[in-house]
This record gives sequence, structure tokens and C-alpha cells, in this order.
Amino acid sequence: LSLNPWDVVLCISGTVISCENAVVVVVIFYTPAFRAPMFLLIGSLAIADLLAGLGLILHFAFVYFIPSEAISLLTVGFLVTSFTASVSSLLTITIDRYLSLYNALTYYSERTVTRTYIMLILTWGASICYGLLPIMGWNCLKEPSTCSIVKPLTKNHLIILSISFFMVFAVMLQLYVQICKIICHHAHQIAVQRHFLATSHYVTTRKGIATLAIILGAFASCWLPFTVYCLLGDSSYPELYTYLTLLPATYNSIINPVIYAFRNQEIQKVLWTVCCGCFSSTVPFRSRSPSDV
Repeated sequence: LSLNPWDVVLCISGTVISCENAVVVVVIFYTPAFRAPMFLLIGSLAIADLLAGLGLILHFAFVYFIPSEAISLLTVGFLVTSFTASVSSLLTITIDRYLSLYNALTYYSERTVTRTYIMLILTWGASICYGLLPIMGWNCLKEPSTCSIVKPLTKNHLIILSISFFMVFAVMLQLYVQICKIICHHAHQIAVQRHFLATSHYVTTRKGIATLAIILGAFASCWLPFTVYCLLGDSSYPELYTYLTLLPATYNSIINPVIYAFRNQEIQKVLWTVCCGCFSSTVPFRSRSPSDV
């Protein structure tokens, strides 16, 4: 089997994803202070992206060194589970951010912890079910005419995944619109109470909305091209189109740690402590809400 340079690029992308998210997983797992619901959700996202990166590496290795239909089904199912869990984790983080603002007074309660575990169970349960479909027989190995742009997934399977993505994206968009409204309302209240100038209120509001726009824009720009092509594309189309849309989708797993983990001041302190000892490991952590992350 001749080496496809696009597969090499995907493998390199998977390596970067794995290394980057492994750092986040280790930091959250080995830091007792990171047991709050928001860190559990960030950890879930990092684990999903880590598995996605490992899946890209394994898929490359098995395709070129141990070619087998059975192994191909396993690796593709593994990738479907990982990327589905990644997208679903982004949704759970968005829900958590919204609830931390909407129910600020009751957010730090046992109900929040219970809700977080329920969201994690639903996220990984649904993702595993999606990933098991190719292994359970929903594949195009026996009927090549039913193949999608991502073999051996069937066209119907990819359509379900695409529709699910659009539903997740629609919910996230609606929640971020509501978050923007809450941010504007809170900024206006603070400005009135503290007699701030209108320009201060404008700057604060613009900063909050710009941050949310970057988060949602990065997610959409990475996944929308591939998702739209999944609906419109056909197995007879050149594989180049699949690679050109799939590669940006993998970049979302590279961007996620930067947006959701490395921007967090507590995680930054731990990283600096591990890397160069610039901060003491006993530095107290300030309680932060998910809206700060």
C-alpha cells in the first residue's frame, strides 16, 4: 500500500493532539484542587480529544502495517466514539457555563455535582453507542454502494452523525446567545452600581462577547466544512475532498486545550510549577465559575 501524504498529516495531527491533551489530563487528574464540576467537564473534553489523537495514530499504523477489515472497523468506531465525545463535551461545558450564570446562587451545590455526572454518563454513553454501530454491522463492507465518504461507514450512519452535530451546534449557539444577554445585563448593572462610564460598560461587554464569538467561531470553522460535506458528498468523489474537510475538524481537538484549559489561571499555575517551579504548589486556588474559563 503506497503511503498517502494526507494520512501522514493526519497522523502528525493525532500526535500533537495526544501530547497536548495528555498534559491537561495529567494536570487535572493529579491535582486534588481540580475536582470541581467545571474541571471534570474540561477533563472529559481532554480525554475525548486524547483518545481521538490516539485513534488517528492507531488508524495510520493499522492501515499501513496491519491491514484488516476487522481492525479497520475497530479503529473507525474508536474515532467516531472519541470525536463524538469531544463534540458532546463541548456541549456539556456550554450548558454548565450557562447554568453557572443563570443559577449563580445555587450553582455551588450538590445538585450541580449530580448534574455533572449525569451529563458525563449521557455524553460517553451516547458516544460509545455511535462508535459501536460500525462494529455491530452498520458498515458498507458487504455493500460498497452504501459507502459514505468515510469508509467503511455507511451514508445513513454519517447522515445521523451530521444531523446530531447540527443539533449540538444549534443548542450551543442558542445557549451562547443567552450567555451574551446575561453578560450584557450584568455588565450594565455593575456599571450603574459603581457609576462607571458608558465606555467601561461597552469595553466589558465587548470583551465578553468577543470571547464567546472566538469559542463558537473556532468550533464552527473546524467542524462545519466536514459536516456539510458528509451530507452532500458521495463515495465516488475524490478522497482529496474528504481529507481537506476532515483535517480542519481534527484541529478542533488541538484548539480545545488552548481555549478551555490553558487559559485557566489555576491550570497555568500548576503548569508553571511543574515546568520551572515559578510558583509554589501550595498557592491557594481562587474559586472560579465556569464563565471565567
